[in-house]
Amino acid sequence: MKKSKDILAEDALIKEVSDEVKNDKLKSLWDQYGLYIIIFVALALTAAVSFETFRNWINKRNQEISNAFAVAVSLQNQNRIDESLKILENLAEHSGVYGDIAKLQIANIYFEQGRATEAAEILQVLADGNGDNPQMQEIAALKLAAYKIDTNADAAEIKELLQPLTKTDDGEGYNVATELLAMLAIRDGDLPEAKAAYERIIASGKSSETLKARAQDMVNIIDGQTE
Repeated sequence: MKKSKDILAEDALIKEVSDEVKNDKLKSLWDQYGLYIIIFVALALTAAVSFETFRNWINKRNQEISNAFAVAVSLQNQNRIDESLKILENLAEHSGVYGDIAKLQIANIYFEQGRATEAAEILQVLADGNGDNPQMQEIAALKLAAYKIDTNADAAEIKELLQPLTKTDDGEGYNVATELLAMLAIRDGDLPEAKAAYERIIASGKSSETLKARAQDMVNIIDGQTE
């Protein structure tokens, strides 16, 4: 019995010594690295808070820009063009999608005002990829190509705008660009090339049934002209 008590006492003593050793080691580690731990935790917390603050700011900023664009469009619909342009010009100074959309909308207004040359210059900047959004670049290229076809611009210029969009059949950009190339061919009297373009639309797996029907109608008309 006494031996058992001695063993228990010995175990308790070992545990106590072990705990003291652990505490001493922790204290030694804290003395050596405590400042760095505090700095690391502080930096981690600061980064988390800073990221959250930045994200909230970005969300708020985007909402403000979105609201401003909606106001600009509303003013345009009310025929208050000068007020609308003033807002859009401010938005156009921002980088990112809203800046590009604002530029595209300014070009639309310029076309309506008969300021086609200025509108085309804006579209050219967007089409050249000087904006931040590939989709806006594609839309600008399509709109500019349509304008150039309508104004009898050089065919080589128009093809240069459209051909990058027809490299792969991967969406509406391909179909619209191909249809514009068909219209260009018709404008220049190249009916076989126009027919080939419409047939590519018909064969495309991404063409809507409406677009395919329109392309087929054009093929039938071209065939009637060449018989």
